[in-house]
Amino acid sequence: MGNSWIIFQKLLVLFGFMLLGTLGYKRRWISDEGASQISRLIVNIFNPALIVTGITSSEGAYSWTSVLMNILLAVILFASLIVISPLFVRILRVKKNVRNMYSVMLIFSNLGFMGIPLIEALYGRTAVFYVGMYTLVFNILFYTYGFYLFEKEKTSGKVRFQWKKLINPGVFACLVSLMIFSLQLEVPKTAADFLDYLGGAAVPLSMMMTGVSLAKMSLKDVFSEWKMYPFTFLKMLVIPAAAALIIHKFQVDPVLAGIMILMYGMPNGSMPVMLAVDYGMDSSLCSRGIVLTTLLSLITLPAVTCLI
Repeated sequence: MGNSWIIFQKLLVLFGFMLLGTLGYKRRWISDEGASQISRLIVNIFNPALIVTGITSSEGAYSWTSVLMNILLAVILFASLIVISPLFVRILRVKKNVRNMYSVMLIFSNLGFMGIPLIEALYGRTAVFYVGMYTLVFNILFYTYGFYLFEKEKTSGKVRFQWKKLINPGVFACLVSLMIFSLQLEVPKTAADFLDYLGGAAVPLSMMMTGVSLAKMSLKDVFSEWKMYPFTFLKMLVIPAAAALIIHKFQVDPVLAGIMILMYGMPNGSMPVMLAVDYGMDSSLCSRGIVLTTLLSLITLPAVTCLI
């Protein structure tokens, strides 16, 4: 119960950022155009910086065994979600024209913006490096497979994917992070501090943009999205519980196992919303999903924490 209370307290901090975003939009401190510009800044500057700081700002020594095991677990997490996503949308009886959106919401959770502060609160600063591996895999997939799904959704299944879209700040940050870790490069303190400040802005700004999404819709719209309730139940409780039952059968380091289980239980990520806006698509479904799952995470995440 102690860990659940730690998670609950940290969630309240993140919800504080979200409420600031709602207040800012209501008071017209943040306009629609301003929110769109901030979203682009998060996708193209702050989030890439956060990816790199997952490597550069970590403290502690890591064995190659634990690092490789953690990367394997991260790959397994995303591979399993990609594999079950077609079955998942059929179980929920999702309409064909929004199945890709639901798949995106299932696969790309809020691992970084919520995961990093929650894992740090539970396991300490050293564990941020391990979360960095998850965000690394996340971003490689998001800026490739995620873009593919959005292209497929936008073109009604007729995908004409432009490979030049893979050349973007997110993928570049992933490659830089891999190079720094693989070559054990020492990043100059000035550069590390610069990236740390930029990456630090991603979490509060992302949660504030979630608050802006909440401000744009009535609570009735948020809570009347009935399909989101079984979606949340399966995504944030059933899947993490199944993952916990399986991973505890193997001799995996308790910290690595705990991180993986919590990663499965994270609410919808804000990156799909920002990408939908960037693509000029209707982001209302993703917005309602992230707001509802984030609100319900106050209940589900402490419950999932009991499983670790």
